[in-house]
Amino acid sequence: MTGLAAHDVALSLGGRAVLHPSSVRVAPGELVGLIGPNGAGKSTLLRVLGGMQAPDEGEIVLDGRSLATAGRTWRARTLSFLPQDEVPPPPMRVADLVALGRLPHRGHPDRARDSAAVTRALAETDLLALRDRPGSQLSGGERARMRLARALAVEAAYLLADEPVAALDPAHALAVMASFRRLAAGGTGLVVVLHDLMLAARFCDRLVLMRAGRVVAQGQPADVLTDAAMRAVYGVEVRRVEDAVIPWALAGPQD
Repeated sequence: MTGLAAHDVALSLGGRAVLHPSSVRVAPGELVGLIGPNGAGKSTLLRVLGGMQAPDEGEIVLDGRSLATAGRTWRARTLSFLPQDEVPPPPMRVADLVALGRLPHRGHPDRARDSAAVTRALAETDLLALRDRPGSQLSGGERARMRLARALAVEAAYLLADEPVAALDPAHALAVMASFRRLAAGGTGLVVVLHDLMLAARFCDRLVLMRAGRVVAQGQPADVLTDAAMRAVYGVEVRRVEDAVIPWALAGPQD
C-alpha cells in the first residue's frame, strides 16, 4: 500500500509523554496540514513520521515498508525532511548548498539530472537570482527559502516540512504554499506544520489538529476548523471570510 502512515505512535522524553498514541496518514498527491498551539506535539509527530526520532510505541510505514528497517538510501530518496531550525549556513554558494539535497542520489551518473533538479528548486523558491551569493549573506527569509529549496531538490515522493512559511513575508508564503499544491498535483505527498490557519484552510486537503501531544481531530479543513475546536484548542474566537479562518479575539472561560 502506498502512502506514509503512523500507526499508534507514542513517545516519552525525560519520563514525560510528549506524544500520546497517534495515527496519521498522507497519501501520494495529498497535502496534509499539521496544526495546533505551541507545545501541541506537531514537530515531535513530524520528526517521528520522518524517521528523525524513533517512537517508543507504534510503527511508521512508508509505501508498505516499515521505516525502522528500510534502507537508508531508499528512505533518503523517498522521504525529504525540512526541519524548523538550522545552524547558520557556511559561506558556500546558494546553488551549492541547495545541491546538498541531491546527496541521496550520489553515485548517479546523470549529473545533468542533478543540475536540473537544483535549478527547478531554486526557481520554485524564487532564488535563481541569488544562486551565486554566499548563503551566509542571505536574510532570514531567504535562508528559509534556501533550506526549502534544498529539501525540494531531493525530488522525493514525500516531503515533510516544519513551519516552512514562518519566516516568510505574505507574498513568499503564498508562493511556497502554491508550490506545495503543484507538488501535490504532481503526486508528491506532503505534511506541513502550519500556524497560519488561513493558509491551512485555503491550501490543505486535510488537517490534523493536535493538543497536548494528542491528535484531537483530523479531516477536511471545514470539518476541523470549527468554532468549537478553535475555542477549545486555541482559546480564540474566529471570524470567517469565504473559506478563510481568522483568529479574532481571545475566547472567554470554557465551561
